Formats: sequence, C-alpha cells, structure tokens
Amino acid sequence: MNMADMFGKLTDFQKKMEEVKEQLNHIEVEAEAGGGMVRVTANGNREVTSIKLDRDIVDPNDTEMLEDLIVAGINQAIRKAEEASQEKMAEITKGMLPGGLDLGNFGMK
Repeated sequence: MNMADMFGKLTDFQKKMEEVKEQLNHIEVEAEAGGGMVRVTANGNREVTSIKLDRDIVDPNDTEMLEDLIVAGINQAIRKAEEASQEKMAEITKGMLPGGLDLGNFGMK
C-alpha cells in the first residue's frame, strides 16, 4: 500500500469517526438509583443529559443521602453509556482495520 492510499484510508477513517461521534449523541441510556427515586439520562458520548428526582427523596435534613444517590445514578448512567458506545464503535469499525481488528475490543472512544 502506498502513502497516498494510506492517507486516503486515514481520511476516510477520520470522517467515519466523526459520523460515529454524532450518532453517539443520539444514543440515550437511563439509570436509576434509590429504587427509581433518582433517574439519570446520558448519551453515547458519556455526557449526562438529565437528572430527575422524585419529590419524596428531597429531604432538607438529609442531603447526604440525596447526594449519594445522585452520584450512584450518574456513575451507573456513565457505565451504561460506555457499554453502548463500545457496542456502536465495534459495529462501525469492524473490518476497517487490518486483520479484522476493531476499536471496540480496545475500549477506544
């Protein structure tokens, strides 16, 4: 493979990665903590897009519990978003790299 071919493939790969990043913005995952009292939504790019709190969980005398549940919900949502992102990356990059490797196996983002 000559340099021009390699550069062309790299350019194609970069374009494809930008498309994938845009697609990941449209993937949404939701996680819950506290039996659904805290709900966190994130996109495939691992960005939290919303947090919903059940009114019953808001206790001004126990903000520590609420803080812990929010952190737990965010962490769970980010884990789910990471899984969704890796699945999408593996789907998109399969067969793009030499030897049938795909970036999803390496946790590439």
